[in-house]
Amino acid sequence: MHTSTSPLVLAADVGATKTLLGLFEPAPRRPRQIAERRYETDPASTLDAIVMDFLQTAGQGHQVAAAAFGVAGPVVAQVAQLTNHSWTIDANRSSRILGAPVQLLNDVEALAYALDALDADDVLTLQAGKPRPDGTMAVIAAGTGLGQSQLVRVGGRPVACASEGGHADFAPRHAREDELVRRLRLQYGRATVEHVLSGPGLVHLHQLTHQDEPCSAATDDLDLAATVTAAGLERRCDRCHEALTLFVSAYASEAGNLALRALAAGGLFIGGGIAPRILPALQWPGFLDAFRDKPPMSSLLADVPVHVIVRPAAGLLGAAAAGQRHLR
Repeated sequence: MHTSTSPLVLAADVGATKTLLGLFEPAPRRPRQIAERRYETDPASTLDAIVMDFLQTAGQGHQVAAAAFGVAGPVVAQVAQLTNHSWTIDANRSSRILGAPVQLLNDVEALAYALDALDADDVLTLQAGKPRPDGTMAVIAAGTGLGQSQLVRVGGRPVACASEGGHADFAPRHAREDELVRRLRLQYGRATVEHVLSGPGLVHLHQLTHQDEPCSAATDDLDLAATVTAAGLERRCDRCHEALTLFVSAYASEAGNLALRALAAGGLFIGGGIAPRILPALQWPGFLDAFRDKPPMSSLLADVPVHVIVRPAAGLLGAAAAGQRHLR
């Protein structure tokens, strides 16, 4: 077992289906991970319960001096209700149990704190652009939902901004997306970005391209999004391929929107669970075409570096980077 006499940071990345916990030694640019464990986000348990279980197993002999938890939901007054789960997390309560300060962040806000800590092999570059070291960075992450954040510089110090941009309105760009929006409005009353750019969004696109007819490639109705991805990449089903193509184009367009809103001269990063699974599709020419297709700002977007985060558990690293700020 790793032993350390330095104060440690406890980090968590809390999602609707899984929760990652880790212990980190503070370091100037990139905290050093010494332990990690995955738990199911079980409605019958609590985050505090699995934190204590983790520390009793992986954390014996270590002193936790600070903690930061990235959670998949909005954080208000350091209390968070997960958007797609029943858990409510209270930083003050967790701090009393842990005996150390606890900070809650939105999960993509936590991911933004990882951007400065990523190494070259942690990302796949889609567009080199012309990066500015002092420029704002932005991250968009599609998975169970859709999250966005920015990493701005305040007095030279990086500060991540929380956002619920995934719940903003989805703006259709062409007739096929108009049709998608009409269907979403009938189902939900409105069409949000997350209704399109998420695992459920892939299902909505599958329903659009198949017009709710059976799909010969859909062998696993329990994970239809994964089926759409595999069949689309392998071109086993033309309508799945169209659904994936529509997804990639919409993802690129929303990434371009975020890059414009943030003036992301430091880079636009694509995170979340879906991106690593569709890497070949993100490298199709249509992705960067849709990303840049924002006249009169197309040349500005051509200068924005675009990277896909391929490092596993980058959100956990970001939470650790946020947590160690309390030790300074």
